[in-house]
Amino acid sequence: MTSAAAFRDRTNWSNGSYELAIEVGSSDDARIQAVLSALWSSADVRGCFGRSDREPEEQDPVPCTVESLTEFGHLRGQVRLPTGHLVVCGCVAIRGGDDSSDWLDFYVPVGALDQAGLVYWDGRPFFRSAVLDEWLATIGTETFRSASFDLGVIGFEVSGCPDASTLAGKLPQTRDIGYLLPQGDVLRYGAANT
Repeated sequence: MTSAAAFRDRTNWSNGSYELAIEVGSSDDARIQAVLSALWSSADVRGCFGRSDREPEEQDPVPCTVESLTEFGHLRGQVRLPTGHLVVCGCVAIRGGDDSSDWLDFYVPVGALDQAGLVYWDGRPFFRSAVLDEWLATIGTETFRSASFDLGVIGFEVSGCPDASTLAGKLPQTRDIGYLLPQGDVLRYGAANT
């Protein structure tokens, strides 16, 4: 039997991801680095690795930096879910360029959630897990305390769904995904409610 924390098990990295996607708010490497460092720490990720084809003990760790993200495309580690299961996780940067914000996506692949036996879908036309939503909201809130950002969204493959400028500081009344929306120095969480 394989483990949900095994890097080499390709099925752990499959079927999309449940994520906390953070709109950083600029393309400044220093700001992205601050959010990345705070996020990795807040999630209590074990290790930081550039490859998924070797187990953590078979490769040297890489620095948790924007440079490593650029070099490897993703940073990978292991994280303990609120259910107690240790699973693979990762982070990817989506660089927006001059006219849009950069995003950092912290994710747990659906394949690892399946392997861990986590229930994350209940027949709706989209993936949802209240347990993961609350956990990711807590990680986002902790991250924001150390490194502010423009918006966080939580759910299945949510990066870039909405953006901070579209929301104009207001949570949608009907929410298919979770939102972490800054209002001044306070981060307001609007859980998915559909």
